Order: sequence, then structure tokens, then C-alpha cells
Amino acid sequence: MATFLYRLGRFAFRRRRYVALVWVALLFLAGFGAASASTPSASSFSMPGTEAQKAFDLLEQRFPGGSADGATARIVFKAPAGKTMNDAANKAEVDKVVAELPKGSKQVASVTDPYQANAVSKDGSTAYISVKYKVNGMALEDSDRKSLEDSGKAAQKAGLTVEIGGDALQAKPETGSGEIIGVVIAGIVLMITFGSLIAAGLPLVTAIIGVGIGVSTITALANVLDLGNTTSTLASMIGLAVGIDYALFIVSRYRAELREGRDREEAIGRAVGTAGSAVVFAGLTVVIALCGLAVVNIPMLTKMGVAAAGTVVIAVLIALTLIPAVLGFTGKRVFGRRTRKKMEAGTVEAATEAKPNMGTRWSSFVLRKPVWVLVAGVIGLGAIAVPAASLEMGLPDDGSQPTSTTQRRAYDTLSDGFGPGFNGPLMIVVDGAKASGGAKAAADRTSDTIKKLPDVAEVMAPALNKEGDTATITVVPKSKPSSKDTEDLVHSIRDAGKDIQSQTKAEVLVTGATAMNIDFSQRMNDALLPYLALVVGLAFLLLMVVFRSILVPLKAALGFLLSVVAALGAVVAVFQWGWLGGLFGVENPGPIMSMMPIFMVGVVFGLAMDYEVFLVTRMREAFVHGERPGQAIVTGFRHGARVVTAAAVIMIAVFSGFIGASDQMIKMIGFALAIAVFFDAFVVRMAIVPAVLALLGSKAWWLPSWLDKILPNVDVEGEGLKAHAAKASDGDDDRELARV
Repeated sequence: MATFLYRLGRFAFRRRRYVALVWVALLFLAGFGAASASTPSASSFSMPGTEAQKAFDLLEQRFPGGSADGATARIVFKAPAGKTMNDAANKAEVDKVVAELPKGSKQVASVTDPYQANAVSKDGSTAYISVKYKVNGMALEDSDRKSLEDSGKAAQKAGLTVEIGGDALQAKPETGSGEIIGVVIAGIVLMITFGSLIAAGLPLVTAIIGVGIGVSTITALANVLDLGNTTSTLASMIGLAVGIDYALFIVSRYRAELREGRDREEAIGRAVGTAGSAVVFAGLTVVIALCGLAVVNIPMLTKMGVAAAGTVVIAVLIALTLIPAVLGFTGKRVFGRRTRKKMEAGTVEAATEAKPNMGTRWSSFVLRKPVWVLVAGVIGLGAIAVPAASLEMGLPDDGSQPTSTTQRRAYDTLSDGFGPGFNGPLMIVVDGAKASGGAKAAADRTSDTIKKLPDVAEVMAPALNKEGDTATITVVPKSKPSSKDTEDLVHSIRDAGKDIQSQTKAEVLVTGATAMNIDFSQRMNDALLPYLALVVGLAFLLLMVVFRSILVPLKAALGFLLSVVAALGAVVAVFQWGWLGGLFGVENPGPIMSMMPIFMVGVVFGLAMDYEVFLVTRMREAFVHGERPGQAIVTGFRHGARVVTAAAVIMIAVFSGFIGASDQMIKMIGFALAIAVFFDAFVVRMAIVPAVLALLGSKAWWLPSWLDKILPNVDVEGEGLKAHAAKASDGDDDRELARV
């Protein structure tokens, strides 16, 4: 591996103009494909194998044109104090809105008159119009949303309070701001790390090129592969993160090789052969983590993971080829002016070796107090992880929106007027095609059974389709959609449906947005342990090949799990319990987004293995080349700690930029990823890892002889390069060694 990458790096250096031209051509080709592709339609969301999805599919079949998965909206009206919505003037205003809504958008499938649908509260203070669209919320045009938002302005002028809720107002995710913040902070950190504008700008430029190619390709293939709007957001976030990291690793090693007196071509060859090997295996761990999302069996998540993994592959290829090519153009400018003068005077190597850096001092401290550092790190993360035992998962609804939004105000108004359950009604589908007494009798029996269940506020009359073989029943719970009581009600209805099916042969299915959210959360919860086992297991095997050790990969996996559980504990404390909620803008603590744990595992695992591979491979390299175990740890930190610290700070800054978002879900993702990277990089990799290695000594690198024979030798530490260099020097004794 190291020898092959060494040759690849030297080839890219020598043929730098052609290599750079190829990557620029790929960028323009991908950009042209994205620009010429048709506007991507909304991705279809499905969860094969769940009851809610089965009911949706049945509704599409038995109620054609009903837009079962179409967007919905509720326009909520509240009368002024002392008046009611039944007053003639107020009723007239509502009738105007009902009449105008279908004219404002071609996508409106139906509009329900509140005075005919019993959608006026008992005290008459509140009423709402239900609007159904032909397409889902992500497929609605801005003009459709604008028409919806403007629909109640005349009523507002007449004195009514009008708020709008529902997924029809769900805007397409905005991209760019988080990335821009990350790029700016990354530039500052890189400038401090390298002290050279060229060296700092190179990782940024190449990472942006990689993200540009990846995201443009995703956009070009969005319609063909049915990729959702969030796919490019995830790909750009991950691609930017690993792109900067990998370029940072290569450039840092290249500068170190130059300091040792090697010419530029040899230095880039060795940098790609050693640090490039770490990049390849770090990239593989990220790809494994992202592709592993397929175990959840939700097509949208699988496509997101594979698309993001493709962007990671591009980042790896850029690090191995474009970085060496661009370094070929930089000359001495990869160093700052002061360092260049020292190199010209021949004093840079001595100065570098003589002066211990922060990594050297910290690792020396850990070697002196390994037990104390290990205990402090484990106990500290363990204490932070305690709240994770109380983790409750769900999906956010309008009740989690900031109080400044119309969606949240509509949610609260409906809760006050009708009860919390009106914000998340359940749709019961009764398939009576094979029912012994017919669909109507089965639906009536189902309705009567549900009325007797606890936490039921209202059960609407069954509605039959034209063929009379299927009925729908709307059930309004007493509790809010995200509550445990509503989840229990869904399970109770499903249990009762099984009894009805056994007696009447009519199948009873529960669906609707609330039931879909419950099934989604359950699917994510069930997939978490298999997903963890898959990514950690495969990465363990991969790291065992890289490090030729059993204990080092085991330590890496256990350390990662510790940092993830601690991060989950912090998320629960802030977003579920509300601790320090005001500091992070958490207005309404509640269940943790069901996608969060598995998403955090995938993203953070990839980044954590980046730091692990880069830091520990340098230790392994020093150990293989003859250093004592303790000295190898110091060497690894002297060369790698600064780079890993810079990479982690950049990622924490990027993710922290999302904490300021108004959307609760985005805020939670930003906080979770930032805190997880902090724990893993600075507590696990910088403290627990060297402490464990110090205690293990040479045993850390132990591998049974029989397993050593089975495992392929990928030579990540570059042992093969020594023989290659010796052979080259025998053939060219007069070769100049210090041409920079």
C-alpha cells in the first residue's frame, strides 16, 4: 500500500498540470450536469415493512386521487375577546378563505369548510380549515406556500387572529450558511496551524472542489435516483469535513518530510505513502459508517448514506492526487517566510527537533500519570453519559417550533381550543374486502372498539370508498402527538385491530403523520444496535489490518462508544430535560429526534476514526522503526497532535454554527455533532488513547502469529519505503537530497 501510494504521489507531482486539469475538467463536467438537469422533484419517503406505510399504500390504491401522502395545512382562526367564530361577520370571512384557497394553487386537492366538518370549538372561540394538497410538502412551489400564507390576511384585517400550521409550510432546507461559517473558521485555524497562506488555503480549495464535484453529481442524478433535498446537505457537510481533514494530513506530513531535508518530489511521495495510507483507511471507515445506514431499511436514508460516501471517496482521491499536484506548484511557499529563511540557513531541522511542542509536553505528562488521566477521562465521560439512560426518541412536530413561528402559534391555538390531540389525528384504515360482514360493519365495529380505549378524545364517523370495500376513520387522541400516551394509544388500536381481524377477517391499520413518526422512531431504535455492531465490527477488522494489533482497534472502538454515549447524555440533558436550555435556545424540551443517535454514530464514527488512524499510525510507524513504546507515543503526538487538534477545532466550529438555527432539529444536530467531536478528539484520542497505550506498552502492538500470517500486510507505516529508498540511493549515489 505505502509503496503504491508513494509512486502515485510522485506521479501526480511530476504530471501536476495534467492531474490538475483532469480535476478541473471533472468539476466543470459535474457542474454542467447539475445545471442542465431538470429541477429535482421531491423524494418519496417510504418505510417498507411498517404498518403505517402499508396503510398509505392501501389508501393510494383504494382511494385514487386522495393524495394520501400529500401535504396538509390547517388555517386556524380565533375570534376576538367577547365574540365567537359563529358570528355572521366572522363566518363570512372564513367562507371567503374557503372559496379562495383552491384558486391560489393548482396543487390544492381539497379544502374542508369548518362549519360543515364540525371544526369549530365548543366555546366557539376557535375554528380551522383543513387543506389537502396533491403533492408532499417538499414538492410545493414557493408560490403555493405564498398563497397559503396570504390566505388569511383579509381575515386578520377584519380582527381575527389567523395562524397556519402543517407540513405544507415546510420549506426546502437552506444550504450554504453553515458551510460558509465552517470555511471561514477553518481558514483561521489552518493559518494559525501552518503559518502560511498557501498551506492554509490549499486544504480549503481542494475540499471545496471535492464538495463541488460531489454535490453537483448528486444534483445531476437527483431525478434519476430519486434523491431527496437533504442528500446534498449531508454530502456537503461530510465532504467538507473529511476533505479538509485529509488535505490537512497530507500537507502536514509533506512539510515534515521537507524539514528532514528531502527534495520536493521525494517528500510528496513519502507524504502520500505514509499519511496517504492513513487517509485511505480513514476514508474506508467513513464509507463503511455511511453505507451502513442501509441496515435501517429506509430507502431515503440508504441513498443519503451512499451519496455522502461517494463524496468521501472523491475527497480521498483528491487527497492522493490533486494535493500532490497542487503542492508541485507551491514551491517553498508551503512554509511561512520565517521558516523558509531558516531552511535556507539549514537550521530548521535542529530548531524543530530541539524545541518540544504542546503535543510533546502533553504526551510526556500522560506517560507520567497514565492511570490518573485514564480514570479522569472515563469517569468524566461516564458522568456526562448518565442522562442517556433516560433517552426518549420521537420526531419533532410544530409543537417544537419556536414560539415566534406561525406553525407553533397555530399548534398552541388548536391545543387551547380543541385539545392537544387535534394536532396529530390518527387515520385508521379498515380493509373490508374480505370481511365476513362487509367493510361498513367492520368499520362500525372498529369505531365502537376505539371509543372505549383510554386517551381517545373523539372518533369521527367511518368514510367508505366508492367500491365500499375500504373505510377510513379519523381518531383524535387526548394527548399531544409526541407524547408517550399517544404512542400507547397507537399500539392499543393495533392490538384491538388484530382481534377484529381474527373475528371478522377485516384488516385494521393505523397510519397518519403521528403513526408514521412512531413507526419511524421504532425502526430507528431497532436498527441502532445492529448498525453499531456493523460499523464498529467492520472498522475493528479494518483497523486490525492497519495497526497489526488486537488491543489498539479494541481500544479505538470502546473509546468511540464512550464518547458517543457521553454526547447522547449531553443531548438528553439539554434538549430533553432542558438543562442549560436557555443558553442553547431550547424553548420546548421534549423527545430526542429519533434519527439523531444513528446519524450521530455514522458521522462521528467516521471523523473519530480519522483522528485515531492519523494519530496512532504515526505512533505505529515510530514503533516499527525501532522506538520504545513510550517514545513512540511522544513521537506520534509531536507530529500529529497539532494537526488532529486543528482538524477537530474546525469540525467543532462547523457543527456549532448550526446551533444558532431557529429549527429545533438543525439546532439539535449541530449541538450533538459538535459535542461528540469534542469528547472524542480531546478526551478520548488526546487523553484516554495515550494513557491506555502507555499502560499496555509493547503489548499494545501484539498480534498472534497465526493471525499475523492471515492478515494482509498493507504497510501503512511505510516500512517498504525504507527498502525502496535504499535501492534508489544505491542506483544514484550522487542524487541531491535537499533540493526544496
